[in-house]
Amino acid sequence: MTTAQAAPAALPPLSPVAPVARIALVGDRSPHVKSHTRIPLLLDALAAREGLVLDAYWIPTADACAEAEAGTLARFDAVWVLPGSPYASEAGALAAIRVAREEGIPFLGTCGGFQHALLEYARAVCGLTGVAHAENDPDADDLLIAPLACSLVGHEGVVRAQPGSLAESVLGAERSMERYHCNYGPAPRHLPELTAHGLRLSGHDEEGQVRMAELPGHPFFLATLFQPELAGDGTRPHPVVRALAAAAVAHAARRADGVVARLAASLAGSRAAG
Repeated sequence: MTTAQAAPAALPPLSPVAPVARIALVGDRSPHVKSHTRIPLLLDALAAREGLVLDAYWIPTADACAEAEAGTLARFDAVWVLPGSPYASEAGALAAIRVAREEGIPFLGTCGGFQHALLEYARAVCGLTGVAHAENDPDADDLLIAPLACSLVGHEGVVRAQPGSLAESVLGAERSMERYHCNYGPAPRHLPELTAHGLRLSGHDEEGQVRMAELPGHPFFLATLFQPELAGDGTRPHPVVRALAAAAVAHAARRADGVVARLAASLAGSRAAG
């Protein structure tokens, strides 16, 4: 399936022969958010051009906490927290990110997803429980995500990836031109603490401002302040989107291999008992 749909109460069983990667699209879907309207085009292009078939389900942020607590999110092969902030539920967006981070599920956060990935990491891993996002709490005393000095709405700019990083591997180059549509970004105050606790700030603009982050040791955890889903006309998925899809398919294959192994072990046990 290549069209996004609402999250089901129970996901259908996974086929061990030809696993389909299930991706949770976390965000408050709107026809007025260009990134959201691009999703069907990207899903079709990934299937047609790359042979990467994603079964996509939209999960509103207001539902994400319940989905996380029920274990539904942990059954997906990828989680993508999309632009469109302020989200209806900050807690829901953070819960989706936490599940992907802790469960080793391929994760991508773009624009607002990038901002909330840093916020989740700061609070849950670094112990910075008081840090806030200015869009959600403009009067907070300790802002991790603050208004940008210059708005990036409609801006295109160079991003430089650190050598040897996942960012560089995914982009296929040390230097890339990317598109933005945001007014908020990370304030520098707590960035050293994020890196001290293992987060890699792997992409910067030409002024040295953080534009990409990743989590070494995780199967695939990448966040970009820019919006790769807006690249081109949607018929040629951006390398970041393609990399997420490939990671999701690999995750689905590993899950399918596990199912096959468990079935084989169960069958062998039954024969031995008989």
